[in-house]
Order: sequence, then C-alpha cells, then structure tokens
Amino acid sequence: MAEPKTYTLDAPGAILHYDVRSNDSSTEPVLLIVGSPMGADGFTTLAGHFTDRTVVTYDPRSSGRSKRTDGATQTTPDEHADDLHLLISALDSGPVDIFASSGGAVNALALVAKHPEQVRTLVAHEPPASQELPDREAVLAACVDIRETYYRSGFGPAMAKFIAIVSHEGPFPDGYADQPGPDAAMFGLPTEDDGSRDDPLVGHNIITCNAYRHDFDALRKAPTRIVIGVGAKSGQQLAGRAGAAVAGRLGIAPVTFPGDHGGFLGGEYGQTGEPDAFAATLREVLADG
Repeated sequence: MAEPKTYTLDAPGAILHYDVRSNDSSTEPVLLIVGSPMGADGFTTLAGHFTDRTVVTYDPRSSGRSKRTDGATQTTPDEHADDLHLLISALDSGPVDIFASSGGAVNALALVAKHPEQVRTLVAHEPPASQELPDREAVLAACVDIRETYYRSGFGPAMAKFIAIVSHEGPFPDGYADQPGPDAAMFGLPTEDDGSRDDPLVGHNIITCNAYRHDFDALRKAPTRIVIGVGAKSGQQLAGRAGAAVAGRLGIAPVTFPGDHGGFLGGEYGQTGEPDAFAATLREVLADG
C-alpha cells in the first residue's frame, strides 16, 4: 500500500490533519475511514486491507494532531460533520464511501443528513446514539457525571467510569450515575491528576456525542446508502444497543460485524479484535452497494 501523505486543512476553530493512501489506478470511490475521538492511528490495520482503492483517514478536531485553535472545551457532532464536509470537498474526488466507527459514526450520520450528495455508502459502526435508547436519561446522566468527574478529579477516575459504562450490559438503571465509580488503578489508569483538561473523549465529546439528536427524516430521504453495523460480541452493551436502535429508526436491519466495538483493531492501542474477518465483512458490505 502507498505510504500515507499527510495534509492539513484549515477549518473554523481548528486545523485538521488527514492522511491519504493513494491508489491512482482505482475506479472505486475514495474510502474515508473515520472515528471520534479515535484518530488516524487507530485505523492503520483496517486501511491496510483496502490497498485496491484510495483510503483517507484523519484526526477529528480536538483529537491527535487536529488541535482546536479557538479554546473551546466541547466539540459537537455538527462541528465534526462540517469538518467532514470540508475534508471531502478538499479531496475533490466526487462522492466517497465512509466507514465510521463509534463517535465517528454519529458524526458521519450528521454529515449525511446535511450533505448526502457527498457520500455514496455510509457504514456506521456502533454509533453511541444514546438519545434513541429507552434508558437515555440514565445514560446521559452518566455521561455528564464522567465529564464532571474529569474536571473535578482528572483523567484516571473519569476514564474508569467511562470503561464501566461502555462495558455495562443491558439498560442502565435510574440513579446509575450516583454510584461510586471503579478504582482507576484497577484498569491501570493514572490515579494522580496531572492537571490537564483537554482530553477529547471524557472532556470534549462525551456529552455532545451521546446527547446528539439525529435528523432521521433527512437520513431516510437521503440518496446515500446507509448501513448500520453492530459487533457480534457487543452483546447488550451501550454502543451495540444504540446502533440497533438507530437501524430501527431508519427501518433497516443492522449488519453484524466480527468482534466487538473495536473489532477492526489490529494491535493499535494494545487492542486486537478480529481485523481480517472485520475487513472482509466491510468489503462485502461495500460491494453490495
């Protein structure tokens, strides 16, 4: 596969960094692979399975190399969608295919609602669209508590609470956010507060991503082919349940992908899913379009 070439893009309040792995002989649309807050580094393995087409990855604003320049402390899916719109416009390649995971799936759905002409096929893998869950109030209260914990006590305690909610099976009971969080040391997380407050997960995106209300009327009317993916091993965890709920709102059946929420990972961040099988499923889904 071609070595990635890095480019920058000026956006309101941020400088975005993106990487292009070119295949000039391909007749397929550009494959844009996005996450949030996960950046380009999380998709190296997955990108390597698509050498037959041009692949673009990027760091969303407030993550990795794409620093905010306006001092804002929260980032919204609508901002991310506007960034994706600018990025696709800068590629000047026509409509793209998108694989979007987690918060990236929320952002890509927001993009399609606004600019469906830019996307041929969107594969949205486990969007944590918590507004679509019957236990939304308990989930969103837990997200608020995570951010408050971050500002009060730092990254370790907040991240421990985040791990607890994403691994929780089934609906969240009322009052879940009032429970004490797990010990950060149990997960190998720092127990000392380093004073930083710019984390893209538990700071910038945790509330805005989960609380986002999708425009399902626009999504249903869009010419874009939308596929919702859920992990075979996600069980009744938050992102899997939310993905199934989004599929239901769109009137489509979700597609099961190998592994769990990080099924595409091939050692990035010390995590390994089922990347070969995951990529094969993604290829089949894209080919069906």
